[in-house]
Amino acid sequence: MKYIFSVVAVFIASITFAQTDKELVHAAIEDYVDALYLVQPDRIKKSVHPNLTKKGFWKGKDQENYGKEQIMTFDQLVALAGTWNAKGTAITKDSPKVIEVYDVQDQTATGKVTAEWGTDYFQLAKYDGKWMITNIVWQGPRVKS
Repeated sequence: MKYIFSVVAVFIASITFAQTDKELVHAAIEDYVDALYLVQPDRIKKSVHPNLTKKGFWKGKDQENYGKEQIMTFDQLVALAGTWNAKGTAITKDSPKVIEVYDVQDQTATGKVTAEWGTDYFQLAKYDGKWMITNIVWQGPRVKS
């Protein structure tokens, strides 16, 4: 009887705590944003593949056009996460953190985040059962409505 109860309890716990792939993709993107917002670079290491490709475009307040493409490596992103909001002034209580998961398949997924700095589009892949961000295309600053 104890054995049956244990098996049933484990089964119920696995159903209760199992996350869907969509939730896991969302969590990987959230780790990325929170790594920058909360100055937690280890969250980049947790959610971003070391072979990351990150490309984007920035337009300064006094610029009419976007500058040339900027490229960032995984190591540069880890370093940025440790410094971008280190003084606690890069974000406010009103800073957006809107995560959208567009598509999730067996091995690949896509998503988007709107954050204080702008918009990032993500491609993710599943490695050994874990969702990792592999590619990011971004632009900033955030277009305010």
